[in-house]
Amino acid sequence: MAGVGELACTYAALILHDDGITITAEKINTIVQAANLKIDSYWPGLFAKLLEKRNVEDLVLSCGSGGGGGAVAVAAAPAAGGDSGAAAAPAAEEKKEEAKEESDDDMGFSLFD
Repeated sequence: MAGVGELACTYAALILHDDGITITAEKINTIVQAANLKIDSYWPGLFAKLLEKRNVEDLVLSCGSGGGGGAVAVAAAPAAGGDSGAAAAPAAEEKKEEAKEESDDDMGFSLFD
């Protein structure tokens, strides 16, 4: 779990970025002190050094997107001859419609009961 120093510097860096201010150790430390938090002295410098080479928006947008690859859609191979591709398309559409109809109401309970 993240410590107070790490979270304080993270939020301070996001505040500075949101306001369009260059992120430096001094500015991070100023925001942390204004919040009346006590953190280890290495945190602001560590975050400033990291963020001088990285784009904050890229870091925020890539949060939680690491790890394994995405799902792969595999198309069924058409049977030899005939117009089997046209017949397969309506079947796929029917399966999608069935998934839309299923909801929490069908389960007999609601989130707000």
